[in-house]
Amino acid sequence: MTNKRELLEQKRQQALVGGGQDRIDAQHKKGKLSARERLNLLLDEGSFQEVGAFVTHRSSDFGMEKMKILGDGVVTGYGTIHGRLVYVFSQDFTVFGGSLSETHAEKICKIMDLAMKNGAPVIGLNDSGGARIQEGVVSLGGYADIFYRNTMASGVIPQISAIMGPCAGGAVYSPAITDFIAMVENTSYMFVTGPNVVKTVTNEEVSSEELGGASVHSSKSGVSHFAFANEVECIQNLKLLMSYVPQNCEEKTPDMPYEMGGTESREQLKNIVPDNPNQPYDMREVIEGVVDENSFFEVHKNFAENILVGFARLAGKSIGVVANQPAFLAGCLDVHSSQKGARFVRFCDAFNIPLLVFEDVPGFLPGTDQEWNAIITNGAKLLYAFSEATVPRITVITRKAYGGAYDVMNSKHIGADMNFAWPGAEIAVMGAKGAAEIIFRKDIMESNDKEQALKNKEAEYAQIFANPYRAAERGFIDEVIFPEETRGRLIRAYKMLENKVVNLPKKKHGNIPL
Repeated sequence: MTNKRELLEQKRQQALVGGGQDRIDAQHKKGKLSARERLNLLLDEGSFQEVGAFVTHRSSDFGMEKMKILGDGVVTGYGTIHGRLVYVFSQDFTVFGGSLSETHAEKICKIMDLAMKNGAPVIGLNDSGGARIQEGVVSLGGYADIFYRNTMASGVIPQISAIMGPCAGGAVYSPAITDFIAMVENTSYMFVTGPNVVKTVTNEEVSSEELGGASVHSSKSGVSHFAFANEVECIQNLKLLMSYVPQNCEEKTPDMPYEMGGTESREQLKNIVPDNPNQPYDMREVIEGVVDENSFFEVHKNFAENILVGFARLAGKSIGVVANQPAFLAGCLDVHSSQKGARFVRFCDAFNIPLLVFEDVPGFLPGTDQEWNAIITNGAKLLYAFSEATVPRITVITRKAYGGAYDVMNSKHIGADMNFAWPGAEIAVMGAKGAAEIIFRKDIMESNDKEQALKNKEAEYAQIFANPYRAAERGFIDEVIFPEETRGRLIRAYKMLENKVVNLPKKKHGNIPL
């Protein structure tokens, strides 16, 4: 019995070191943590329970039968974050470069199956050179098994991907299906075809960082939702993200303790929006003035900056925030901002997170670039996402709500539950000047002083339409409120809506304009 105990202890120690201490040291020199160090940081202390520590590959080609390492390049198991169950896998670059083999994939699939059965999130820490070439098609089959499970789990349990190193070829599609992707600057990258293939095919010289680094994917492509300076910062923010989301689609996010403070008036909101309708302001100031202090957790911060999305808390409850950003492109909706907003809305709706929309939108961004890149289809994605959402939905119009963009930004007409407007809100087909030029074109052209005539007609139109009261008369706006009253109104409205039920038409699924 003593020998058997010693053998078990020996195997446990072998599994812990993966590809060996020298390779772990090499990871550290690159500014990277080992697979197990990452899990120790991510999970509550002492909560990790490993599954499949003694798994090895089954390949015998190219001398692989002589190179078997316990765990086969991925550490899998379960534990807790903030005391809540999560399933995890962490690829180990010290073992065959973290390459995915048949058994490596089976370990990940086992964890994903358990997560689905038990209704808990999956977090993947990706650090892999791709498919294990020595295994050929069985490795590719392993990737497809994972992709299928990602798809089946979508909207059922939260799926989070952290890219901690290389992620190339077929390996990028699993993270792409998951709900959120985080990357680490200078040590992680994602691309379908690497720099060498790009050079061969297009003769273009490009580095891995330029082709698919964290800054590229978090600002240009929008593939990555977050980019962090180092792995520790990345993991700490993943833990923060998890505090805003529920365990699965059947549950709600746990509330944080909160003591109501009288009227909940926020005087700092009075003077954020300028009197000049063409002057920009930072919508983050509005968001932060309304939600619980220091609770706004922004998503996709550096991508499509004309719209803001992120999680926050209101009276301790998790909400999703979507807001036009007047400080960037005047807050216009365009191709990328529509995609960004739609994806976030659908995540919140899938996981029972109420939506709060702050609206200041002059319309859709005009131009051939937008039209040729399908602003019609992409704008429709945001419209579809809001229309389909059954969670509590509230809109606050802070200033402009013009044209079709007024409809798209969670208007009453597409199912919003409560719509508020500040006194300076302008709800119209277009701005006063453009409208006056069309409506009063004949009068202006016949005037001796065309410039003054235009100003007069512009003022006339603004007096009639550039306010929230026409919409309020129609019931399109439920209440016109002072800015400082916003927080209190929202807290009461969400309380009223917390048992909201909507029954959608029976169907297999809709056909969102992808």
